[in-house]
Amino acid sequence: MRLLAAELIEGREILPGQFLQTYDAPHLTSARAGQFVHVRTPDYTGLVLRRPFSLNTVDRASGTITIHFRVTGKGTEWLARSRAGERLEMLGPLGRPFEVDPRSQHLLLVAGGLGIAGVRLLVDEAIAAGRAVTLLFGAARAADVYPSALLPDEVEYVVATDDGSLGHHGPVTELVPDYEAWADQLFACGPFAMLRTLAHQAAGRDARLGVARLGRRRGGRTPAPGTARARRRAWLQVALEQHMGCAVGACLGCVVWGTAGPVRVCREGPVFAAGEIAWEPA
Repeated sequence: MRLLAAELIEGREILPGQFLQTYDAPHLTSARAGQFVHVRTPDYTGLVLRRPFSLNTVDRASGTITIHFRVTGKGTEWLARSRAGERLEMLGPLGRPFEVDPRSQHLLLVAGGLGIAGVRLLVDEAIAAGRAVTLLFGAARAADVYPSALLPDEVEYVVATDDGSLGHHGPVTELVPDYEAWADQLFACGPFAMLRTLAHQAAGRDARLGVARLGRRRGGRTPAPGTARARRRAWLQVALEQHMGCAVGACLGCVVWGTAGPVRVCREGPVFAAGEIAWEPA
């Protein structure tokens, strides 16, 4: 983790109110999919808190990274108006990344709305490793669908819209059963309700597919929940979206309830195995 300035190279509006910006930030190119940066904008409005952004893509050869965001307030308004050459402070890379099992060859990714920013880097990492990738994307309407031109040609890209204006008519989670037998692992980012539905689907997957539960090998140890090894064994991993104050685990502003007690999204996450999160209110 380092705190350094990053220089804007270019930015453009890719969807209504959503922007993709490229920064010269070689100190962040060690990041892995699922990690994020904490950004402070010099907007001179008295807003001092940083804002978290998923690392959308990373190019180690050029030393550049991209972030994808929606304008939601003064800070992101300033970002959207910024021009090439402007510099801002980035702290990162932060958080725990996605953990892909080395044996997994078929990855299913599910993104809802701006959640695409949370899984976009995983697309590149998986393809570079020779894995097959299917990306299911859900949006409210056709105008909000992530442009396919921003994805590698190797990806199978399937769209669902709530109003039926493009692709499948209905929630993106309705597409998952068609791929759960094909996928070795599923990785998702999006609204909490979408992730909760995916967690419920994942919980019943073994029974639907007739997967047997084998006994533990003699002398074998079950990895502790929350460890990288345990997460690699999970069929579903989720990247949670949460407001953050400090992004280093001190303020406790991003705490959610896990099955073993409270967890900090910025430190223990933002990526979790689905079984680590208490999806239903106590």
